[in-house]
Amino acid sequence: MSCIKVQCVVQQPNAIGEGPVWEEKDQTLLYVDITGQKIHRWSPATNEIQTVDTESFVGCAVPRRSGGYVAGVGRQFVSVDWASETFAPLAEIDEDKPNNRFNDGKVDPAGRLFAGTMAIEQRPTVMEPKRGSLFTLHPDLRVVRHFDRVDISNGLDWSHDHRTFYYIDSLTYTLEAFDYDVHTGHLSNRRPVYRLEQGEGIPDGMCIDGEGRLWVACFNGGRVVQIDPQTGVRLQTVKLPVQRTTSCCFGGQDYSDLYVTSAYQGMTDEERAKEPQAGCIFKITGLGVKGIPTNSFAG
Repeated sequence: MSCIKVQCVVQQPNAIGEGPVWEEKDQTLLYVDITGQKIHRWSPATNEIQTVDTESFVGCAVPRRSGGYVAGVGRQFVSVDWASETFAPLAEIDEDKPNNRFNDGKVDPAGRLFAGTMAIEQRPTVMEPKRGSLFTLHPDLRVVRHFDRVDISNGLDWSHDHRTFYYIDSLTYTLEAFDYDVHTGHLSNRRPVYRLEQGEGIPDGMCIDGEGRLWVACFNGGRVVQIDPQTGVRLQTVKLPVQRTTSCCFGGQDYSDLYVTSAYQGMTDEERAKEPQAGCIFKITGLGVKGIPTNSFAG
């Protein structure tokens, strides 16, 4: 049995740290601070953090095959030129819902960017209900909306055979699956996989490991849980020293490290004094499983 270790590796706290992505080429961790309005890149080798300010809420940022990044900023998909710290609009969504913003996003195996929206929160997990949707930005920059009436569009990933899409709308407390057509990006046959139990928190961001199991960060639960999507059974729980765990991804040279983001927004001074590492990023080692490389946007 592996010896599991949890270590705080990025000690610069984020109001809402989210969307971690391991960049294999540079061996860096890309992530966002949603309400801090920043995209960060952290190098484990040097402990250096590079930052670009987005000047609006940023829900996700992903690498782009042609260079740079694509991000969900406010209600726009934008391209990001890291060197010049400039942005160019690609597409706008939810034009009829000016109080919405992007939340979590991820690239599918064919290079499409899936990203969801939600109403801007009044305080953590409190917002106008059912205002969000799930969108895809195709490589030709065409945008498709898959469905609406989402509270908090969150974790997403795909099975290794590319036939199943996994998804979390946080306030349903449920991890769901869809049949997935990788050739078109079409979703069908929505169904539940796992409902979080009382005390586990609110399902947030997630990722898939090399064995096809899902790792879900649990907001207000202070943990990540490993779920077998074939059986709907929780296989493992790893607790962290902060309650507001937000998302996770595998990284490191052999993808055996699980990086977990967290948040401090909405905490009182007293709560933050009890959790001084709230908003930091943690590395979990010794899980006995590895992840898989990240997909990049093909447009």
